[in-house]
Amino acid sequence: MPVRRGRPLDGRSDLRAGRSNGHGALLRWDEAHRDLAEVARYPQRMSESEFYAAAYPRMLLSRKLEERILELFQKGYIKGTVTMSAGNEATAVGMTMPLRPGRDVVSLLHRDFAGHLVLGATPHQLLCQYIANADSPTHGREGNAHHGDAAARRLPMISHLGKMPSLVVGGVWAARQAGEDALGLVVIGDGGSSTGEIHESLNLASVRPSPVLFLVQNNHYSFSTPTRLQYHCRRLSDRAQGYGISGRTIDGLDAWLVYSTVCDALDEMQRTGLPMLLECMTLRLYGHAAYDKGDYVPADQMRQWRELDPLPAARQKLLDRCEMSEASVVAVEKMIEEEVRATVAKAMAVGRPDPLHHPMSAFAESAPTEVKPYRTPRVKNGEAVVRALDYLLENDPRAFLLGLDVGTYGSAFKTCRGLIDRYGPERVVDMPICESATIGFALGASQTGGRPIVEFQFADFSTEAVTQLGLNAGSWFFRAGRPAPMLIRLPCGGGLTMGAFHSGEFEGLWSRFSGLKLLYPATTQETFEALVAGFYDPNPCLVLEHKLLYWSKGGEIDFDGNLESVWRPRRYTEGEEVTLVAFGAMVHECLAVAARSPRSIEVWNPFVLQPMDLGPILESVCKTGRLVVVQECGATQGLGDHVIATVCREALDALRCRPQLIAAPDWPAPFAPELELYGRPNGQRIEAVVDKMVREG
Repeated sequence: MPVRRGRPLDGRSDLRAGRSNGHGALLRWDEAHRDLAEVARYPQRMSESEFYAAAYPRMLLSRKLEERILELFQKGYIKGTVTMSAGNEATAVGMTMPLRPGRDVVSLLHRDFAGHLVLGATPHQLLCQYIANADSPTHGREGNAHHGDAAARRLPMISHLGKMPSLVVGGVWAARQAGEDALGLVVIGDGGSSTGEIHESLNLASVRPSPVLFLVQNNHYSFSTPTRLQYHCRRLSDRAQGYGISGRTIDGLDAWLVYSTVCDALDEMQRTGLPMLLECMTLRLYGHAAYDKGDYVPADQMRQWRELDPLPAARQKLLDRCEMSEASVVAVEKMIEEEVRATVAKAMAVGRPDPLHHPMSAFAESAPTEVKPYRTPRVKNGEAVVRALDYLLENDPRAFLLGLDVGTYGSAFKTCRGLIDRYGPERVVDMPICESATIGFALGASQTGGRPIVEFQFADFSTEAVTQLGLNAGSWFFRAGRPAPMLIRLPCGGGLTMGAFHSGEFEGLWSRFSGLKLLYPATTQETFEALVAGFYDPNPCLVLEHKLLYWSKGGEIDFDGNLESVWRPRRYTEGEEVTLVAFGAMVHECLAVAARSPRSIEVWNPFVLQPMDLGPILESVCKTGRLVVVQECGATQGLGDHVIATVCREALDALRCRPQLIAAPDWPAPFAPELELYGRPNGQRIEAVVDKMVREG
């Protein structure tokens, strides 16, 4: 039931104002206080008296509960660490009170404990998260402050500051593309505002208009570093001009000012579609965390801060604006004390998490799926990419393509040719140069119903997004319990004399992160299948596309629509003497050797590099007794050693001789054609190793 402007809160809200009975307005605690949906949400606004009637109890609940959390930490019942929100409650409550849980996309920080309460988290959930017990919302998988509710669009943070804003931008953008009236709030500290991805995200939200409020909580210190060493501008909100958006700095200790300013900002963003930058000058009454005494803060400054504590100020506003008696306020405070006591007692009685009760997996389960079949006569590998992207965009309205020059230009290798003409600029999206924010944007979009396809111009440029892709997206399902469907395309490999920054593969790098799936096709059929299967999988899927094969190899596409059958190693030839395992373009070098060699050679491509199924390859090695692995990247940079180690561990008795790895030297790809040709494995080297192995083994 919505609350109209200037009217009392609905009776089912967690706090409700009664009429004066001679003792002032009565506040009564509702047993159903965990349901916050009845608080007036945007576009409705509360009056100042209504606001403080709702805000002060939440601020107090946050303070008291965190004080007990710190006590439990000091007694050893809570591990990790504890970051206290004391001093920041006015900003945390004021900024979140207007937001609509489940519609607006939000990313909070570690000093926004009260904001989590406002947006729907219960005291029991938050305390269990800190204790990491069986009732923890993340089942004990995540740290104390790294929690949220991704299903309700309250995204769980990561410690790498500056990485969460792009998720909110992508989530809001995708929701609005789907017709939703969604807005966004992303919180960053004064220190975190120095990170590069803050610039990427602000710029991206401005270029691809997304109504996201970037709220900087400026508490004067980033851990122990004062703000004078963090930035040189007068106000952080002055930076808004550089992005062509509005910016403002306000007193973050005034909860009503924060609330009304955020409401005004939501109005403006709704009208313009653009982001805004709001700096709230706040403070913290503890050190950075429980282990930090904060003795770098001058004593006189800390005394002044304690005098500015926003909690007593909010209490006084409750007496003044709501015309409540001291006795009524004390009664509310006693109710909150009882709530905290009961919450602690209940949470402490909960048992420890059981990995058998909540099995842990880095991957969301993929249900077998049948999709529309696709067939076409012989095409090149590059054309297979175009056909696959066209197939996905045509058959799934949630699909959209992101990348550098993927629009009118058709991408650097023309693998997106003509798609913008067919699907328009809102589904084939040219991005600024911001690889990390692009992945964050895609991850956020995946949480609000979008199905992003991201093209890196070169696989080498994916290293710009290691944190976002490897740590944030890769761990998302494990941490948040929500799938993160994203298809990431990586044009890779050498042979085109492009030098060190344009010739890498990096399958070894990306395979080191849990939660990412990795496919490396070598044929036209495999290229089409990898892109389609990767798109429909509920996990972040990276597809390596060897650039040399775009034009040099081709074949027909005969896809029956069975996605389950795609996820398997590929065998191209049968043999009795040697098992050859190769990746990418090296598959074709091995096939050429098998075609002309007198030896009986079985050629395999693992195809799915993570999670890699080597079962069929082990069976092949047990038959041939010999294993040669060929990779284009350096010996220590790829997955060849993993294949060999697995075979030695699982089938050592079947080997007639030591396995061999053929790889490039451990150096970056050289530029001159003669130097690149010297380093890359070729058919002659492969054939020589095979012949020697058969003769000697």
